[in-house]
Amino acid sequence: MADTETEKPTASTLVIIPTYNEVENLPLIVARVRESNPDVDILVVDDNSPDGTGDKADELAAEDSHINVVHREEKTGLLGAYTAGFNWGLERDYAVLCQMDADGSHAPEQLPRLLSAIDEGADLVIGSRYVDGGEAVNWPKNRYLLSKLGNLYISVALGDDVADMTAGYRAFRREVLETIDLEDLSRKGYIFQVDLADRAVQEGFDVREVPITFVDRELGESKLDASFAGESLAEVTKWGWNRRSTQVSEIAGELARLGRYQLDELGVNKIPGKVTHAVGVAGDLAEEGAKLAKYEVQRFLHNRH
Repeated sequence: MADTETEKPTASTLVIIPTYNEVENLPLIVARVRESNPDVDILVVDDNSPDGTGDKADELAAEDSHINVVHREEKTGLLGAYTAGFNWGLERDYAVLCQMDADGSHAPEQLPRLLSAIDEGADLVIGSRYVDGGEAVNWPKNRYLLSKLGNLYISVALGDDVADMTAGYRAFRREVLETIDLEDLSRKGYIFQVDLADRAVQEGFDVREVPITFVDRELGESKLDASFAGESLAEVTKWGWNRRSTQVSEIAGELARLGRYQLDELGVNKIPGKVTHAVGVAGDLAEEGAKLAKYEVQRFLHNRH
């Protein structure tokens, strides 16, 4: 169990590694975590892997008290695995909980960068490919461009000053995970990573990025498919339009109330009705705009195939 009576929050850190058919990669990544970060604990969350990953995790845990295992009965997606891991860690009073892929794409040797930022006051730290010093290695050019441009689009659409919203290498203070309703996160593909980071920003948490070197997996098969980009951009487009339409409606509503007050003061009572109608029209246009944007994104992605 974690010792929470320490000056630095990262002295109580849990690294969560979800697995599904990672029997080759798991011993490698666990060994690297233990060597480069000997004071952290590890939780392997296995989704009943048919290749024996769960059994391998049990073997590793039997040899090292810093390694723990949660076995899930079925594969319900990465968000489900992380939610199980977060809840396990929160119940055991860990102060900092980290996400890390099992395939080696997140270098454990760079974990201290994330943890140092936590100790310096950050609430959520994202290991970023797209800030100065960050990079992606062994990626096909088209995949790199799709990811980078997609993240740029996400940042603009949501208005968040985060360069790599889809990144999965993260460190959280427990307060972030206790504040955000994990069960309410989007379950469409891997978009929960964007949703979780965006909600942290909207809640006013200190979200920072540190540069990492992302290395594409060498062993095993990727869990991503081509539909991820389409689902993600369509979902983010909807969120962005909804947020902006709400902001526009709220501003227009305030202007309408101010206008009504001023006109009442002048003894003019009929014009505000037109202002209120205009506000309603603006809201309708924003909603239609969201639908149109989602359609255009889906049509663009369809035409690429």
